[in-house]
Amino acid sequence: MRYIMQPTETRQALLKAIYEELEQAYDDTLEDVLELLKIRKSEDEEDIQDIYAAKNDTTISWEQYKQESA
Repeated sequence: MRYIMQPTETRQALLKAIYEELEQAYDDTLEDVLELLKIRKSEDEEDIQDIYAAKNDTTISWEQYKQESA
């Protein structure tokens, strides 16, 4: 699972580089990037829900869940 990073110099530099590339990208490329970001966000939300469910599921141990989901 990925975690949202706090703004740092490295992150700001990365965002700047991405923005510069996006400024020159074709519209269909921008649509692809947006779709990818939406997919990643959805996967993150599913991961969070799965972790919450696993922590509250008494039929398997948390360690067992971590091993099976790795």
